[in-house]
Amino acid sequence: MTVTAPPAAGVRAPWEDLPTAVREAVGEMLGSPVVRSQTQHGGFSPGVAARVRTAAGGTGFVKAVNGEANPHSPGLHRREARIAAALPAVVPAPRLLGTYDDGTWVALVFEEVAGRQPHVPWRPDELRRVLDAVTVLGRTGTPCPIDVPPVAEDLADTFNGWRRLLDGEAGGAGEVRDRLGVWTAGHLRDLAALEAGWAEGASGDTLAHADLRADNVLLTTDGDVAFVDWPHAVRAAPWFDLLVMLPCVRAQGGPDPEEVFTAHPLGLAADPDAVTAALAGLAGYFLRSSLNPAPPGLPTLRRFQRAQGDAALEWLRKRL
Repeated sequence: MTVTAPPAAGVRAPWEDLPTAVREAVGEMLGSPVVRSQTQHGGFSPGVAARVRTAAGGTGFVKAVNGEANPHSPGLHRREARIAAALPAVVPAPRLLGTYDDGTWVALVFEEVAGRQPHVPWRPDELRRVLDAVTVLGRTGTPCPIDVPPVAEDLADTFNGWRRLLDGEAGGAGEVRDRLGVWTAGHLRDLAALEAGWAEGASGDTLAHADLRADNVLLTTDGDVAFVDWPHAVRAAPWFDLLVMLPCVRAQGGPDPEEVFTAHPLGLAADPDAVTAALAGLAGYFLRSSLNPAPPGLPTLRRFQRAQGDAALEWLRKRL
C-alpha cells in the first residue's frame, strides 16, 4: 500500500530561540551548559525538540514550548512530565531527567536515546520489531504501574465523533456526504450506535501509550525499541495500543491492519466485539477531527487524521 498520510510536522523552533533562563536551567539539569544542539523533525508537537550536548560532553533530549506556539501544548508537556517521571524502568521509554516550568515556558529534559524513527513507508522487519515491543509494553504494563486515567474517562469526549456528526456538528448530512463520502453519510446512525459501546470493552488495567505512531517510536542502535511522547497515556485493555497504532501504520504504507491485529498475541486474546466497537470510536474521532481547521503550529495534523480515519474506517468495514 502507498503512503496516504502526510509527514507528522509540528512547527519547530531552534534551541537558540529559547529564553536564556530556560537554556540555563537545562544546562543545570544536565550538569553543564549546552554548547551544541540538533533540531529533531517529525511529530505533532510545536516548539523546540532538540538533541543537545553540553560543554562537559553530556547529552540529552529537550522539548520546550509556550502557549504562543499552540495554546494546548504547555498543558500536554506538563501532563507528559508527570507521566514520564512515574514510568518504571521496565517500560521501554526514555528517562525524564528534569522539568522547567515558569508558568509560560515548559521544558522537559530526557536522557538521549541513540536511535532513529522507523522508515516510512514501513519496512516489514522494522514493523515486526515494533510489534514485538508493543507486546512487551502490554505485558510489563499490566497491572498498570502508574496513576493515569481510565480510557473510558479520558476519551469520553473523544470517541464520540459519529454521534457528533449525526447531531449535525459538521453542518448537516450534505456536508458529511460531500466530505466523508456517501457510504459514511448513509451509515452515520449505525456507526454512532456501534461507537456507543466502545468504553466497556476497551477498559482494562494495562498502561497504554495511546498515541503510537512511527514518529513516537525510536529504533535504538542496540536493537531495542523506545516509545516516546507519553502525554496521552491511559489505563485500558491490553490490546488498545495495538488498535490505535495500526490505522496509522496502514496510512504510512504498512500492511492490512486486520491481518496484523488478529495474528498478534494481544489481538488474539481480544474480544472481537469490543475491538470492533473501539475501532468505530477511533475512526469516528479521526474523521470528525479531520474536518476542523488546522490548529496553530500543526499544519499537517488534519490531513494526517484524515488518512488515519480512512484507514480505520476501511478496517472497520472489513470487520463488519
